[in-house]
Amino acid sequence: CTGAQFIRVEGFVYSHIADEGWIDSSAGDILRYKRYIGADNTLIFTDIKKKHSSHAITEDISIQESAQAAEFFGSDGVIITGKHTGHPASLTDIIQTKESVSLPVIVGSGVTADNIHKYLKSDAVIIGSHFKREGLWYNTLDDRCVTLFMHALNKCNGNYGI
Repeated sequence: CTGAQFIRVEGFVYSHIADEGWIDSSAGDILRYKRYIGADNTLIFTDIKKKHSSHAITEDISIQESAQAAEFFGSDGVIITGKHTGHPASLTDIIQTKESVSLPVIVGSGVTADNIHKYLKSDAVIIGSHFKREGLWYNTLDDRCVTLFMHALNKCNGNYGI
């Protein structure tokens, strides 16, 4: 086992078509493999209705129902994203999902220094492209962006350290 504290899974419940192709839901396979390798202490955070994907085949299933399915199948937290990298997640989706499951709800895209105050009710945020030079995911980290973000966060909710 690698000692990883968590993994992020894009296709845990409800298959979909993503920019990489067809993504099968894989909760059973992942849970069995987790047990097989002895990773019982590794958390599984799962994207629901993930970015860069078409959800036409599951359009009759709400994001809250997807979160409930993830909870039923053993997810340790659900990740809600916007439509694309860097696009903000819907605040309505976050609030309604928090009301529908007991799992942590994590914002997985679009959080910036300018909007972090809107996402304080989530349980965690994932910051990627906002911390990169020119806001591009493939660039190197921009220390100035990280510092500005931490200052904005500290103004919202106390001292998170810089």
